[in-house]
Amino acid sequence: MTAAAQLPGLASAYLGTAPVQRYATVMTEQRPYPSDLSDARWKLVEPVLTAWRTERKGRALDIGRPPEHDLRAILNAILYVDRTGIPWRYLPHDYPPWATVYGYFAHWQKDGVFEQLSGLLRRLLRTAEGRDPEPTACVIDSQSVKTSANVPATTQGIDAGKKIVGRKRSIVTDTLGLLLAVLVTAASVSDGAAGRQLLTQVAANHPTITKTWADSAYRTTVIEHSATLGIDVEVVRKDPATRGFTPLPRRWTVERTLGWLMLHRRLARDYEALPARSEAMIHLAMIDLMARRLTGESTPTWRGA
Repeated sequence: MTAAAQLPGLASAYLGTAPVQRYATVMTEQRPYPSDLSDARWKLVEPVLTAWRTERKGRALDIGRPPEHDLRAILNAILYVDRTGIPWRYLPHDYPPWATVYGYFAHWQKDGVFEQLSGLLRRLLRTAEGRDPEPTACVIDSQSVKTSANVPATTQGIDAGKKIVGRKRSIVTDTLGLLLAVLVTAASVSDGAAGRQLLTQVAANHPTITKTWADSAYRTTVIEHSATLGIDVEVVRKDPATRGFTPLPRRWTVERTLGWLMLHRRLARDYEALPARSEAMIHLAMIDLMARRLTGESTPTWRGA
């Protein structure tokens, strides 16, 4: 057959008039993503999420309406965003709809679910490590990160020392590096101002804490303010004669935690419109890390499998 004779058939195929061959759809079981919860990890967090849904259902107007989506699938989708750093709208289609997932994320952040889970897993992990559930000492530090284009300019600032335009994450950890509190501010907010606010929160939520280690950015006003809270702040200074990177006593613990957070690509830059949502993403990363440690599961890195 000549090329000219084939043209009518080709044209009809492009115009949609040619016969369409139908293929049978083969249903296969969904393969889990590396960020998805194992059965053991889901068992740790499921009671908190189930209790939240039960309590919320009791307050809802549509009491008789059954929930549409599985809580485990919702949390898996949120972990996927935190781990991979993708926009919410880019969630794979085998997860629940992105708007539903984001809605749950927003509700859980507002209702303090992520903080509750983080506290529960921290106490379990401290007990498993042979420590008391509540710590008596902590470490404080901060990290400035750049922001994405969707972050409001009013919540950003310039960290002049690090030459970063964006936001600052101030965190407090116990001596194991487990998160106790987090505060996200504009990068222009001084470590001292953020530290005073953060240590006030720590003193209220963890009254057993009497000691804090920090760097020189938390001297003077933070030390004076913490003394009124019953917390002794000790500044750990670097030896001026030391060249290059050297882990400093106590301070390396919180710096390691900031490194752990970077395993979650959503935290490599601040993408959240609201600082409170940024704090929730940090809690979520620690929930993931602590749950894996409790169940003896490794945390995959981007260099490995």
